[in-house]
Amino acid sequence: MSAILNVIWLLFGGIWLALGYFAAGIICCLLIVTIPFGVASFRIGMYALWPFGQTVVNRGARTNGFTAVGNVIWLLVAGIWIAIGHVLTAIPMFASIIGIPLGIANLKLIPVSLAPLGKVIVPSSGTYLPTYR
Repeated sequence: MSAILNVIWLLFGGIWLALGYFAAGIICCLLIVTIPFGVASFRIGMYALWPFGQTVVNRGARTNGFTAVGNVIWLLVAGIWIAIGHVLTAIPMFASIIGIPLGIANLKLIPVSLAPLGKVIVPSSGTYLPTYR
């Protein structure tokens, strides 16, 4: 079922959303200082490309102070605007019966778009236990 929803998602905007994240990732990687944001943007882009059957979890004990500072910078520069865009595009998706799962997937992208550093995307089928070191 998730494969069918992913194909519908691609046809109704998922490809454009992912391409936007990939373009932002390329721009961030060209500027040397913002490479961590570029890597996070590529990660979100892959999640935006195929969101059904995946979920976002915290990386665990591997996060540090730089991750928190980076998430605050991301939130102020891009995160709020991306989250607003996800909400505004989710509203029309909820207008039809077939669009409700697409709207939910669009809203599922908001937490990772607000604070992408220190997150990892894993398959939602099966158990995932983060390793703590």
